[in-house]
Amino acid sequence: MALMKPSWLYTKEMGGEDLITKERYGSGKRVFIVCEGDNVVPEEIQKWMISNYEPHEVKRIEEAGHMAMLTKPHELSQLLQEIAAKYN
Repeated sequence: MALMKPSWLYTKEMGGEDLITKERYGSGKRVFIVCEGDNVVPEEIQKWMISNYEPHEVKRIEEAGHMAMLTKPHELSQLLQEIAAKYN
């Protein structure tokens, strides 16, 4: 909450009703990608995120570190294409 600041960009959209409801949040398919070897977000925190946000599927990229788009761009790209095809 300390990092949340009002923005003039979305005042109309953000005014009034709560945008993050169970119905709205649950309407999209979520896939969590575990980046193994991430020293910024340790695997125990990633597991906590998975248990709290209940993704539809969990995928893994081995030895990706924190920045899979830099360390494993081909694997990440393939994985995102597979996810997009499956949940399209």
